[in-house]
Amino acid sequence: MATPHISAEPGDFAPDVLMPGDPRRATRIAETVLEDARLVTEVRGVLGYTGTFEGRPVSVMASGMGVPSISIYATELYRFYGVQRIIRIGTAGGMARHLELGDVVVATAAHTDSSVSANRIPGGIHYSHVPDFGLAAAAFAAGQATPGAGVHAGPVLTSDVFYADRPHVTQALTDHGTLAVEMEAAGLYAVADRERAKALALVSISDFTFQAAELSAEEREQLFDRAVQIGLAAFAAA
Repeated sequence: MATPHISAEPGDFAPDVLMPGDPRRATRIAETVLEDARLVTEVRGVLGYTGTFEGRPVSVMASGMGVPSISIYATELYRFYGVQRIIRIGTAGGMARHLELGDVVVATAAHTDSSVSANRIPGGIHYSHVPDFGLAAAAFAAGQATPGAGVHAGPVLTSDVFYADRPHVTQALTDHGTLAVEMEAAGLYAVADRERAKALALVSISDFTFQAAELSAEEREQLFDRAVQIGLAAFAAA
């Protein structure tokens, strides 16, 4: 049964889904990492595929950008297609000065300025966005075992604003241990909690909030592949 945003049939998705933001990256994973991958949805150009990796069924589907977009797709995958675990694979801006370009952050929490999440719990309660511990621990262990990978575990900021100039906010969050800023993790974690499912965000540092340095397009893709492998290892181990 198709949903408003996914045209797949029941059983088309595997229990485990890798979720990049960009549909082209979903296609790349399907073509270069999965075996026997087939297209299962393409509504609005948001592509999803299912194949296998080392004999295990795995799907990959794009999320689009921002909390509202990933919240829609994650909800439909969990609620209507039997998906049990989603790992977001994306990029982030480094906030902590000990990070280097290309490092991978296992997002053990996700602060957010998104009103979508702020309004989830009534009564002035500040909802805490956290991943599944088993997935996070497995991903961190897999990252440490990956040659050349700088892997860190810690909180990220999920922001609704990409072009933001608010150094006082960034500094305050960094002082409290926040490692990086991105745009989807909090939304994914909140949906997983509501749907009684599991989720994790793995983000590669592509630039910084405090200095002008960034990866080239080719470097981004190479490091994206590293995060994909860490995510697949987490699925297998957790």
